[in-house]
Amino acid sequence: MPDTIALVDDDRNILTSVAMALQSEGFEVLTFADGEEALRGLKAKAVDLAVLDIKMPRMDGFELLAELRKVRQMPIIFLTSKDDEVDEVLGLRMGADDYIKKPFSQRLLVERIRAILRRRDRGTGPATEAQVIKRGPLVLDPSQHRCQWRDKDVTLTVTEFLLVKSLAQRPGHVKTREQLMDAAYGDNIYVDDRTIDSHIKRLRKKFKVVDDDFQQIETLYGVGYRYKE
Repeated sequence: MPDTIALVDDDRNILTSVAMALQSEGFEVLTFADGEEALRGLKAKAVDLAVLDIKMPRMDGFELLAELRKVRQMPIIFLTSKDDEVDEVLGLRMGADDYIKKPFSQRLLVERIRAILRRRDRGTGPATEAQVIKRGPLVLDPSQHRCQWRDKDVTLTVTEFLLVKSLAQRPGHVKTREQLMDAAYGDNIYVDDRTIDSHIKRLRKKFKVVDDDFQQIETLYGVGYRYKE
């Protein structure tokens, strides 16, 4: 079955042109012209990934993401205004998997979508003992995309899960931001340092929800991050 992509934007030209581009790549596409319409539609039907414009009337992309997270955990890509760093940082803190600045290349959007779906599909199938990563109170099961800390579930996006996995695979070993970019995004996708930093901040916040004393992800200023042994 082809993956289904939800496209939410109040610009009809973008909806039409991007939908056609995605359909030509073999995706099924659902289009919505505003956040409220999208919320109703996506509550009724699950999709594999959603592309959300941030600035929309009635319900903007941030509000839509917050409401969707109550019922769905699909990957999210934000479309953000040119040079608006506040949008980017806030979107990532809220749990978006990626963002693309307008105006954007449709080819770039397709590649970002494929990269995220590939990350989602890694490790599917029954987990073996070797695939499950256990580091003290931390348990990562890639086959179920499940993260637990002290026997409590921590809900992570695809990108966040891959970052934790990369760090936990080699406790005590420092990972540079470039290495973490490769682990989470792949070689052909570029994101800047601030993106990784925003993901790490959100990861810490999620773990602290279940354990206020969580301090396993350490920052080495000017170098990168590591998982405590």
